[in-house]
Amino acid sequence: MNHDETAIRELLARWMAATEKGDLPTVLSLMSDDVVFTVPAMPPFGKAAFATAFMAMQAFRVTAKCNPAEIKVLEDWAYVRNHIHVTMTPLIGGREVRRSGYTLSILRKKDNGAWVVTRDANMMNIEP
Repeated sequence: MNHDETAIRELLARWMAATEKGDLPTVLSLMSDDVVFTVPAMPPFGKAAFATAFMAMQAFRVTAKCNPAEIKVLEDWAYVRNHIHVTMTPLIGGREVRRSGYTLSILRKKDNGAWVVTRDANMMNIEP
């Protein structure tokens, strides 16, 4: 595993840990300002809409795990095919929701050498 792949795996681990903690500033720092997310049944959205949706998750205890299936680095660009499992448990009443599935992310290396997510296609489904 080369340095860039290790750094990308660390980014993914930081994203999952920050998601579980509800740490929006850390998650936002791991994406480019021009990030675009694509999810089923919604038009693509950017960083501001992501932040709004993330804040709505504060009513839940979140556990998140990822298993990168493929990481390919091409100079200052990379892509990651990743399997993610997220469980959202309401803090007050309600039913636990579990989602899992694959994402395909495109990352860009910044001038300082840090990797950030710049495009993300998320195909997670609600588990029965």
